[in-house]
Amino acid sequence: MAEKTSPRWWATPLTIGAFLLMAITGILMFFEQDRGLIVVVHQWSSWLLVIGAVGHIVANFRPLKNHLKSGWGTVSVAAFGAILVASWFSWGLVTGPQLKRPIEQALVDAPLSVLARMNHVDPSALVAKLSAHGIDADSEQSIGELSRKYRLDENRLLGMVFLLDNGGQRHAPGD
Repeated sequence: MAEKTSPRWWATPLTIGAFLLMAITGILMFFEQDRGLIVVVHQWSSWLLVIGAVGHIVANFRPLKNHLKSGWGTVSVAAFGAILVASWFSWGLVTGPQLKRPIEQALVDAPLSVLARMNHVDPSALVAKLSAHGIDADSEQSIGELSRKYRLDENRLLGMVFLLDNGGQRHAPGD
C-alpha cells in the first residue's frame, strides 16, 4: 500500500472525483442547464483534475513513457494536441463565450437609465430600488461607477438590476 503522501495514494481518487464533476457539469452546460454554480464548479474542478492528473503522471511516469512510445500513444497525444491548437481559433463562428465578456462590460459601462429600459422598468424605479439597498445613485451613473464608489461586486449590482425576487420584483440573490 502506498504512503499517504505518495501521489499513488491521492492522485487517482482526486482525478476520478474531479473527472466526474467536470463530466457531469460539462454535460449540463452542453445542454444549457448551467444555472446555480454549475459553471463555477466546472471551472474550478478543472484545476483539481489538473492536479490529480499531474500526480497520476508522477506516480505512473514509466508506464506513461512506454505508452507514448507506442503508435496509438503518439497518435492520441498528437490528435488531442491538434484539437487544442484548433480550439484557439474561432473559424468564423461567433460563440456565446466569445460574446459574454463584451456584453458584460457593456452592461457595466452603460448608464442605469439604459439598463432600466433594457429590463423594462422605469429608471426612477431602478434608482429607488438601489437606494433601498443603501446605494445612492442617479440614472446616468453606471454599474462600474457604483461598484467602485460602494466597493461592491459588479455582478451583485447587475443582479439587483436584472434578477427577480419571490415577489416578482427584480433584485440580487441574498437581498
